[in-house]
Amino acid sequence: MKRAAQAIIDDAGGRYVEAAVMTPISGKRIASKMLLGGAHAEEFIARAAPLGFDATVFSDEIGKASATKMCRSVIIKGVEALLSESMLAARDYGVEREVLDSLTDLLPRDDWEKFTRYMISRALQHGVRRAEEMREAAKTVEETGIEPLMATATAQRQDWSAVRKHALTHAGDLGAMIDAMRDHEAK
Repeated sequence: MKRAAQAIIDDAGGRYVEAAVMTPISGKRIASKMLLGGAHAEEFIARAAPLGFDATVFSDEIGKASATKMCRSVIIKGVEALLSESMLAARDYGVEREVLDSLTDLLPRDDWEKFTRYMISRALQHGVRRAEEMREAAKTVEETGIEPLMATATAQRQDWSAVRKHALTHAGDLGAMIDAMRDHEAK
């Protein structure tokens, strides 16, 4: 997609620079970490850095920065989807605390409940956009000859989360948020 966009811009006499945003935009806005790609990336960053851009020239080749972002998204959005699915089932069994506590041994983290609330709330809030990104990530993975099982399933869970956005009203309480997500299932 990026190479096709570059061809259109180049044919029109423009200078194409690819940008992959690598952190959440909220809070940092224009200073969010970005990877830039393309022959004109150096010139762009020279002009944009004084405006507050936090970008790194990643590659002269178009597509590398976006591939990095898409492969990263398989992990980040996948973790959101895994935590949502796990906590939904754990809540039904009444074992969410035990599941979260058990994660600390494998993946040291100070507060798994807080992290889980955050990750699930991101999926609820941005599910539509994240699902679309994951469909693009699945295409990116598929282009390498690898079947995008996880990226495809993550897109489905993100779609599922998007229609349960109302559960965000309970974002401060993981149990209530999960209950609100599950209540939608019964309707």
